[in-house]
Amino acid sequence: MRLRVDLLPHGQYPDVVMVIDVLRATTTAITYLERGAPALLLTSTPDIALAMKLEAASGIYALGGERGGLPIPGFDFGNSPVEAAAQNFTGRTVIMNTTNGTAAAHVAAQTGKHVFLAALTNAHGAARRARATATEEIAIVCAGTDERVGLEDVYTAGVLAEYLLAMGEFSIDDGARIALTVRRSGGNPLEALGSSAHGARLASLGLGEDVRYSAGLSTSTLVPTLDRASDPPPGTLRFISG
Repeated sequence: MRLRVDLLPHGQYPDVVMVIDVLRATTTAITYLERGAPALLLTSTPDIALAMKLEAASGIYALGGERGGLPIPGFDFGNSPVEAAAQNFTGRTVIMNTTNGTAAAHVAAQTGKHVFLAALTNAHGAARRARATATEEIAIVCAGTDERVGLEDVYTAGVLAEYLLAMGEFSIDDGARIALTVRRSGGNPLEALGSSAHGARLASLGLGEDVRYSAGLSTSTLVPTLDRASDPPPGTLRFISG
């Protein structure tokens, strides 16, 4: 079994893919499903999300997303796991669009047979699900920030890689070796996330609580899973609880 870590999305995934945008899209996605959303629709653009809400009956959809860390005009929510945790989304599908995380999921879905969303908060559960599903390769894909490698995502990839290596034997690539090195030298999760450039940026925007929330290790067993059986609108991926 191969274990691969892409420090930025590259594509060509033959088997299982775990997408990480720990600050904050994948952490927030997990929280939306925990708070009762029956599904998540990850769109390729904000305009698709806004059009879907305009065309739907009132109350069916909630829109969550950001650009540059700030809420998108016309959206109901930003990309905050703390904000999401305070809501009840029972019966409301959440449509998401973010700067980096939703784009990474779309890259993974182009070729990946099985696509999961992973973060620190569901790290154990995501690693177990990936190991149970994979037949040839597990790829851990870091979303990064504005097409640049993000320390916080690489650290999280290292946590996932550690869990997977404890479950069995893998051949690992250089990306996995880098992620494991960052994990082992990066301190505890809050130190790693808080010291990253993106973590510092969020703190400067008054979103330090989101960083602290995202540093929670294995607080959830929920794994957002790409629903290949559904037929969502063009430019949209549907994720459900797994």
